[in-house]
Amino acid sequence: MLNFDYRNPTQIVFGKDRLAELDKLIPAGARVMVTYGGGSVKRFGTLDKVLSALGDRTVVEFGGIEANPQYETLAKAAKLAREESIDFLLAVGGGSVMDGTKFIALATRFEGDSDSLLFHGFAPVPVEADQVLPLGTIATLPATGSEMNAFGVVSYNGGKFPVNHPSIYPTFSLLDPTLTFTLPKIQVANGVVDAFVHVLEQYATYPVDGRVQDRTAEGIMRTLIEIGPITLEEPENYNARANLMWSATSALNGMIGAGVPFDWTTHMIGHELTAQFGIDHAQTLAAVLPSVWRVRKIQKHAKLLQYAERVWDITEGDEASRVDLAIDKTEQFFQQLGLKTHLRDYDIAQEQIDDIVAALEAHGMTALSESGDLGLDISREILQLAW
Repeated sequence: MLNFDYRNPTQIVFGKDRLAELDKLIPAGARVMVTYGGGSVKRFGTLDKVLSALGDRTVVEFGGIEANPQYETLAKAAKLAREESIDFLLAVGGGSVMDGTKFIALATRFEGDSDSLLFHGFAPVPVEADQVLPLGTIATLPATGSEMNAFGVVSYNGGKFPVNHPSIYPTFSLLDPTLTFTLPKIQVANGVVDAFVHVLEQYATYPVDGRVQDRTAEGIMRTLIEIGPITLEEPENYNARANLMWSATSALNGMIGAGVPFDWTTHMIGHELTAQFGIDHAQTLAAVLPSVWRVRKIQKHAKLLQYAERVWDITEGDEASRVDLAIDKTEQFFQQLGLKTHLRDYDIAQEQIDDIVAALEAHGMTALSESGDLGLDISREILQLAW
């Protein structure tokens, strides 16, 4: 197992009918900005319940955060937060709203140009901890795990940029599965796949004898395979949706990634597909991951073989055929959930692969994988196979 530091200060408030507890979770005299995306939190009454639970606190609303949060929108929110002397942020929505709110937390009191916060990769941005606004989240879409980590992704000038700081862990996250019952089926499917791939990119690398991490990751994946189709077909099945919600949170709260190598190749290529073609994030993952594995079978052989046995119960046949079958079953699982698994299914022309590779180069994605040996030539091979 590799050396690691692990800290996660987020309080999770999980279960039905917990919104009334906001009054205890947010300081009594706080000036609160409530952030959200489109109209669904208004349409289904969630926002009204949140505002009621905040009592007589001063509350400023900021809606319209996009599905891939745009820097320009978030900069406007930060400006409003400064003008209104906001001292607590409350994100109500899915991963994009949470990610965007984390950026607002960093940018509101930042004295420089806030776009400079986007160019630090996965390194913490240069903001002092006491200059970061505290935030909480109310998750309405189980998918990204942003409710329990210190990362976000922001769109800027046609690219997607990670943001990281130890002070943007939410102080609390309220996870009520019933708030997700009204989600469209495609968003639920996206959430299942997003969580599943989050686990895989921290798992399907090479062995370091991280037994607790591996077994936990395998448990999350088996859970998603079991309950994914159920929660799609039975949107008000509380137990299925609760298991999806906790799986999504557990997939990216740092526990399964502590002390093990990771490979975010699928995510990095997927970000370019979203930026250029507007494809939903999880749908890019479903289209790219199987091809990443088919190209990198040798490098990932041991863990893919373990994945075949422990997640898909594949124990017969030679090792190569077991790995191939596990990849096929993964692709079929994505398809079972209703997600397409080829780029051509999204009307991407084969010649546009050049544009995707050029974007990877422009954004410095030239040494991907768990070992940093996946260059642009291999990314091109992956994209061609995914087409």
